[in-house]
Amino acid sequence: MNLPENPSPSRPAQAPALEVALAFLKLGLSSFGGPVAHLGYFRSEFVERRRWLSDADYADLVALCQFLPGPASSQVGMALGMMRAGWLGSLLAWLAFTLPSAMLLTLLALGLGAGGQSAGLLPGLFHGLKIVAVAVVAQAVWGMAKSLCPDRARAGMATLAAAALLVFSGAWTQLLVIAAGALLGRYWLPADAMPGNAGVAGQALRAPIGRRCGAWLLSLFFALLLLLPLAAHIWPSPALQAVQAFYQAGALVFGGGHVVLPLLQSAVQVPGWVSADQFLTGYAAAQAVPGPLFTLAAYLGALLPLGHGLNGVGGALLALLAIFAPAALLVLGALPFWEQLRGHTGMRRTLAGINASVVGVLGAALYDPVWTSAIRGHMDLALALICYAMLSWLRLPPLAVVLFGAIAGAALG
Repeated sequence: MNLPENPSPSRPAQAPALEVALAFLKLGLSSFGGPVAHLGYFRSEFVERRRWLSDADYADLVALCQFLPGPASSQVGMALGMMRAGWLGSLLAWLAFTLPSAMLLTLLALGLGAGGQSAGLLPGLFHGLKIVAVAVVAQAVWGMAKSLCPDRARAGMATLAAAALLVFSGAWTQLLVIAAGALLGRYWLPADAMPGNAGVAGQALRAPIGRRCGAWLLSLFFALLLLLPLAAHIWPSPALQAVQAFYQAGALVFGGGHVVLPLLQSAVQVPGWVSADQFLTGYAAAQAVPGPLFTLAAYLGALLPLGHGLNGVGGALLALLAIFAPAALLVLGALPFWEQLRGHTGMRRTLAGINASVVGVLGAALYDPVWTSAIRGHMDLALALICYAMLSWLRLPPLAVVLFGAIAGAALG
């Protein structure tokens, strides 16, 4: 991870934004299985296939996003887009990864599609997609373990991290495990236990954001978090109250998309905007579409009685922007400071410990919820092994494996 002393100031222009948009659109159309599976798809696409960054750099970025509230996979995507093609790249990465599922869920809310019934008609197809997620996450965990846990110390840290999360599940346990990894890395790992670069230039992780801009973005995050509730109290319009509710939900969630559900449920059901049946229908549909679970906000926003021309599509867009805004402000605001810190020797030892813990976090997630929700018998395990072989040995594109898993699941189901 040897960063160049004089990185090119034209770095953001080196990769066309269209390249970023097309890469993330493919993922937005094919990334089933939840946030942990998304990180596996990202690694397969950007570390192994496109070689935009090394395993160590990718693990550093995942570690940063695990520390921040919000949807980790979407934040990783925003950061990769920024590093690759600047501000436009970050915007297009988020749009391309988010809009496919958001559009499907909005259509469901408007009653224009059959998305709400498809899971009932073809349960085997969606179960097959969950099995593919097992193979994708297993490949990511194995690849990252080989790269980031090459010695007994870090392998032991990853194992203990996974065991702790399996015994004491929860978002706060995950943060404590990563923090413990940071401390063990800083004060216990030897000086040579630093993340390597795996042959990819460290400049791939540089972002065209200065520390002043980062400070402004972080300040805006906290300002909106404090001022939106006050504004919604002073001017109690449905639209402003919805923005406040979705922004707060996106800003206060650690641990992935599923943790946001209680916040969203209370935000839309307590005022009587959405019924319990409508909420559960949207949640079931969100499980069946690719992309981030936070796009459930688009479904809920389309149902809200906001008025002022914001009903339907307008409400979906408003809710989507409000729930993802905290994630964008936090990760893009933190990038320039993270970039500076990760170059220091002490911080690199700390990152070595964090990276080992991240492997353990992903390993625990591979079992619960990925494995436990997908593998129900011998045939499921056989299909998962075939998908793993297609990814790891045959080196087939993840999209091809997704299609195979869906068809096989439908046939078995």
